[in-house]
Amino acid sequence: MSEDLWSPPAPIGPDVSLPQAATGSVTLIVPTFNEAGNIAELLRRLGDALPDPEHLSCAVLFVDDSTDDTPAVIEKAAADHPFPVAVLHRETAEGGLGGAVVEGLKRADTDWIVVMDADLQHPPHLVPELVGEGERTGADLVVASRYISGGSRAGLAGGYRIAVSRGATWLTKGLFPRALRGISDPMSGFFAMRRSAITAEALKPLGYKILLELAVRTRLPRGGAPGQPAKVAEVPFVFQDRYSGESKSTAREGMRFLAHLAALRSATPLARMVGFGLIGLSGFAPNLAALWLLTRAGMHYLPAEILANQAGVLWNFLLIETLLFRDRRHHRHRADRIGRFALLANADLLLRIPLIALFVARFGMDVLPATALALATTFVLRFAATEALVYLPRTSRAAGRHTRS
Repeated sequence: MSEDLWSPPAPIGPDVSLPQAATGSVTLIVPTFNEAGNIAELLRRLGDALPDPEHLSCAVLFVDDSTDDTPAVIEKAAADHPFPVAVLHRETAEGGLGGAVVEGLKRADTDWIVVMDADLQHPPHLVPELVGEGERTGADLVVASRYISGGSRAGLAGGYRIAVSRGATWLTKGLFPRALRGISDPMSGFFAMRRSAITAEALKPLGYKILLELAVRTRLPRGGAPGQPAKVAEVPFVFQDRYSGESKSTAREGMRFLAHLAALRSATPLARMVGFGLIGLSGFAPNLAALWLLTRAGMHYLPAEILANQAGVLWNFLLIETLLFRDRRHHRHRADRIGRFALLANADLLLRIPLIALFVARFGMDVLPATALALATTFVLRFAATEALVYLPRTSRAAGRHTRS
């Protein structure tokens, strides 16, 4: 099936009584990347698990980023499935598996959305229970959890993956205690949510941990102030062994996960300013290392200071691009961004000395407090100028000519 053939089922009428399932329609979104060996068995188990089509309006949407024949396998297996099955193949896997889920959300207008992996580590028979729990409790988000009574992470292969999973869970809950309240397993990829509680356009996923993105952005609105957080319920599940193929959990995905955490944590202006300051402090390391190398090579310390400062500027730029302003990089070309950033960073040095002189001569301050005040002033000014002049969208028509570098 093609993208054009996708049409979610119509909602069920109020007079229909459903056993253990929701009284509304359901779209099951399955992101896939080279999962050809799992498709037939997944659809078979879903066919056994889901209520009769006459009692539940349900459809399955695969959002596929595969480089193998997974789309063809889906189309073949869908022919004998009792529910409508569609596949949307993306030529560019923007946002990873999380981005695939967002693409599915944009196309589904059913009452409920269920997200699960294709590798059968998420047991299909729990799909009706997830939706049914949401209907019974009035929850907007129902998470299948390995970490509540009745759940288990048995399908995680080896102590290393168990340790990584546990460490990632502790880290995320520590960084987002309020947004993840009531969610014992924020790393779960198996959950149900009401479509009305989600604005797909507000989501900015990176990698495969889409639940974290959903939980943080739906429970802490823009600006970080508590609003009307999505109500959460949980259902225990036993994480199964992968049916076929290899795990997609790689070191690269781990780095993308850390970058995603940083982007979510820096979503507010205050958090971005704190992150900006910490990154600036870390820039002393490459600055001093470059200064040591240049002076050891025989360069005079004054030009060495200027060149070494550029090493710190480049370090800061790369971290700020990756951790603080990842979603704003497309507003200007990379060369434009780095040029503006370097100009502001070096202007900081030129501004600081006149400020110190002003504080000492005009206001009678001692040199040390005057220096500290000048550092704080130029830091705030540089942060505001960086956000406004480097990373905020342009207002002119010329902005449309620039694409992501």
